[in-house]
Amino acid sequence: MPHEKTVRLTTAQALVKFLSQQYVEIDGKKFKFIKGVFGIFGHGQVTGLGQALEQNADLLKYYRIQNEQGGVHIAVGAAKHLDRLGCFAVTSSIGPGASNMVTGAATATTNRIPVLLLPGDIFVDRQPDPVLQQIEQPRDLNMQVTDAFKPVCKYWDRVVTPQSLMTSAINAMRVLTDPADTGAVCLALPQDIQDQAYDYPEEFFKERVHRIDRRPISRQSLDIAVQKIKGKQRPVIIAGGGIHYSLASEQLKAFVEATGIPVTFTNSGNSALRWDQAQNLGGMGVMGTKAANIIAKTADLVIAIGTRLMDFTTVSKAAFQNPAVELLAINVSSFDAYKMDATQVLADAKEALDAIGKELKKLNYRVDKAYEAEYSKLKKEWDAEVDRLRAMKPEKGEKYLPQPAAIGVLNEFMGENDVMINAAGSMPGDLQRTWRCKAPKTYHVEYAFSTMGYEIAAGLGIKLVDPGREVYVIQGDGGYLMMHTEIVTSLMEHKKLTILLFDSEGFNSINGLATAHGSEGFGKGSKGFGNELRDRDPETDKLVGPFHLIDYAASARSYGAAAYTVTSLEDLKDALGKAKNEDKTTLIHIKIKRFSQSGNYESWWRVGVAETSTMEKVKAAHEKMKSNMKTARKY
Repeated sequence: MPHEKTVRLTTAQALVKFLSQQYVEIDGKKFKFIKGVFGIFGHGQVTGLGQALEQNADLLKYYRIQNEQGGVHIAVGAAKHLDRLGCFAVTSSIGPGASNMVTGAATATTNRIPVLLLPGDIFVDRQPDPVLQQIEQPRDLNMQVTDAFKPVCKYWDRVVTPQSLMTSAINAMRVLTDPADTGAVCLALPQDIQDQAYDYPEEFFKERVHRIDRRPISRQSLDIAVQKIKGKQRPVIIAGGGIHYSLASEQLKAFVEATGIPVTFTNSGNSALRWDQAQNLGGMGVMGTKAANIIAKTADLVIAIGTRLMDFTTVSKAAFQNPAVELLAINVSSFDAYKMDATQVLADAKEALDAIGKELKKLNYRVDKAYEAEYSKLKKEWDAEVDRLRAMKPEKGEKYLPQPAAIGVLNEFMGENDVMINAAGSMPGDLQRTWRCKAPKTYHVEYAFSTMGYEIAAGLGIKLVDPGREVYVIQGDGGYLMMHTEIVTSLMEHKKLTILLFDSEGFNSINGLATAHGSEGFGKGSKGFGNELRDRDPETDKLVGPFHLIDYAASARSYGAAAYTVTSLEDLKDALGKAKNEDKTTLIHIKIKRFSQSGNYESWWRVGVAETSTMEKVKAAHEKMKSNMKTARKY
């Protein structure tokens, strides 16, 4: 338009102004969407986006992080806790800073969590090529580090002119606020384009409200779902993260109470119901409860709500053994709803549960009393098993604590609305089996990508957006060594975390997996190959020397955090009480007994096992795997 009002800004300044005006709305409630920017400045963006953030500090809050991957994990933890109704951006320089964010991007996309990545990039005009940190591909000069984000992002663009920012930014928001197809979004920002000015139309900077419209269940899908449920005798629900993201915890509770259908959970869906709710059988699958897995084996209808049906949930597609079993998938994502040849119900979980529940109520539907009695008995037996696991004691004089018992101490200590966070190692299994959730949004376990090092950073993300809650981070020693430096950020931001460092002197989880499939190690007390934290033995030149012991409490203190070391369950209880009274991030170093985690209850997990080997235990493991695979669905 000839008389359109414009404002002259650099590309970076325009991006900051645009992002500050983005809102999301659901059920008539509006939320500011972009909560701030995490970053480490480098030559690729410090004088562009960095200058824009400094000049407009009142528009977007900037957080100085310690590691670019950690920054993405902070953003993911925050967005997940906010049920995807809020999002952070993360910026980096053009080279290693950008590539550091790739793991975080994959974590976000695998978990369907929105995060906006703003890495710097090379010069579009190419005049100074090759610049510092530039990747040079003779076959394609356009290929740069930022191209590595393409396979791990839901949307990717390189902003090659100031005016192209407008299309890029609006499409970025389209994906970030999409309830079915969200994840990491990357806008690569060439360093010369960041600083170029353009007369942007003022209309570009208007307040934009991105509505999340709930997808209602169609009449035909409603009829099909009702017919499926009422025609079956042994239905079971698998509830995934979609229950939280559609804000459907109350609808799920009402549905299972009215119908008597038992419900199991993925790690992402856990805490939607209290642990002691009558129909709650706990975690499903490889890391599931015995009660859930036994019921799943004989189920004739599996109602999968808001879940990706990953292999850990489906026991590598072997969880459902009833020849008459059918799957009914309720999901806003057609990609997920079509898995395992399910009958698809493309609808918002809250809308679908409410509508299906009303129709079943008209029919006076409820599962048979004998079925209720059966799963109730299994639930009671499982509760007793959890009590047994929590009652495990160290052997006399031993300073290594059984992992389930340590988890139980924390669970019993935490307040009803405190948040527990974990991601990788053997802990997610014990947590999904034994953690007793007391309220929604109190259980935060990232297991879609199982990202080692996620926990401390993501815990900080939760604390930033929900500062009134106490956040307890369970971190393995392997993950701590990979990434823990956002402890420093938590101290700089005065956001207290309580970190329980579970020290099993190596990769205890993967070591257990290896030994279960034939690994024997190299003697001298070694239990597996390449996973224990051992010094190299000078005589054999193998990693079978003494354990390399680390004072993790001293590590935390060196950053300025408080820290305690415990050697008994009583010490742990005392340290938790002291940590609660600390006014800053506190680490509790706990020695965990190796291989003390709970076992697989009525489940197995398919991993590759060598078809030929000179090791007898490996041969046996391969035969066992082949036998288990015969029970799995083929697609």
